[in-house]
Amino acid sequence: MKQRLFAAALIAGAAFMTTAVQAQENTEDTVLRVCADPNNLPLSNDKGEGYENKIAELLAKDMGRTLEYAFFPHRMGFVRMTLRAKHPSLPGKYKCDLIIGVPVGFDMGATIKPYYRSTYAMVFKKGTGLDDVKVPDDLLKLPPEKLKSLKFGVFSQTPPVDWLLRNDLFGQAVSYQRQSGDPAAYPGEIVEKDLVAGTVDVAMAWGPIAGYFGRNAPNHNLTMVAFPPENNIKFDYAMTMGVRYGEKDWKNKVEESVQRNLPAIHDILKSYGVPLIDESKASHTAADR
Repeated sequence: MKQRLFAAALIAGAAFMTTAVQAQENTEDTVLRVCADPNNLPLSNDKGEGYENKIAELLAKDMGRTLEYAFFPHRMGFVRMTLRAKHPSLPGKYKCDLIIGVPVGFDMGATIKPYYRSTYAMVFKKGTGLDDVKVPDDLLKLPPEKLKSLKFGVFSQTPPVDWLLRNDLFGQAVSYQRQSGDPAAYPGEIVEKDLVAGTVDVAMAWGPIAGYFGRNAPNHNLTMVAFPPENNIKFDYAMTMGVRYGEKDWKNKVEESVQRNLPAIHDILKSYGVPLIDESKASHTAADR
């Protein structure tokens, strides 16, 4: 009799645990929690206007989940304050479970297969003597007095810095920090504000930023020219998505969803002016960073 009661208790306990685990899994499966910057168009913002917001919406719909965000500026501490941070009101969960855009080589989490590749680009005003510039090296064909008069806006420690150094133009650079301590600042200001105002004559930035702000400037009077892949300076980088280490099933679920929706994701990127590089034309002289 005691053995029967013990067996029944074990079965009941197992059933309870199974139900509890299933309930927890079902709860987890109802929400897609995304880590994002609240003020970094065209990538993301807290109004849902960036292309990473649109991709997140697409994935949430594909997975049958509702979408929630954990916002924190893309600067030092981003991963610690989002992907690795425990949820304040949901025990056993994290603030977010997915970063939509990280470079290949991201070492603060596991990554899926790359889903797009872009490149750095330059933007300048039309009608300022630069209209014949169709590729970056066309700048070098300008009359010397014109070339020497240009101010180049460039982010520190990025490939365009190497290009300026190679062509003896770094002395004309206006340097910008990649990460600002000001939460109201965003990288697109180099185009949207400083290039438009004439603080710089040529803005050099990551392609998604250059493409978006270049075509959404007042009166659409800006031109974007992308840096092509080359052997000496690596301008193009593959982008992927990041999850926590050790969450293989979740990583696979994200990867499967991305692959199912890859054409739609590329359409979103194109609609934001992101210059996409075909993998067959990519530079592979150094590891993506």
